[in-house]
Amino acid sequence: MELIVSRLLKIALATLALSLPALGWAQGKIAVVNLEQAILQTDYAQKQLAAVRNGDDYKADKAEYDKLKDEFDKLVKDFQKDAAVMSPEQQVAARQKLASKQSDLEHVTGKLQKAEQAAGQVLLQEMSPKVQEVLRELIATEGIGLLLQRQSVIHADAGYSITAKVTDKLNQLPAE
Repeated sequence: MELIVSRLLKIALATLALSLPALGWAQGKIAVVNLEQAILQTDYAQKQLAAVRNGDDYKADKAEYDKLKDEFDKLVKDFQKDAAVMSPEQQVAARQKLASKQSDLEHVTGKLQKAEQAAGQVLLQEMSPKVQEVLRELIATEGIGLLLQRQSVIHADAGYSITAKVTDKLNQLPAE
């Protein structure tokens, strides 16, 4: 009798253990998405960003950045080469010149970044309704019970990400 009860208990526990994963899947799977990345990787977004980068103001700022970067790199190289034979006053002057050039470089870099960020914000706002539509569709078809923003998650294996699927679906939508 004890042997039968022991076997029945083992069978019941095995059945319970095997059914637990099924109960978890019944509530839907978990996924993560990086909406900004999904939007910015679309064909449309790439065209819009290319248009910004081909604008006259952006090109002028980029040319200025390239020129300043070359000058800065040359100053650093010269300073490293000549520092040992420079007087303390010459070293101070060279460091001040480097700091000034670096400040100019950071200013131009900021202008370039602001132009790209502004275009990115416009894209995010413009495509938001389409993204919501695509997310609703993916949630339904993939059986997603919990969708998290990638930036809010400490760790998620790549298999949990639906970012590429969102980008693909956005690329398939008709252009307006």
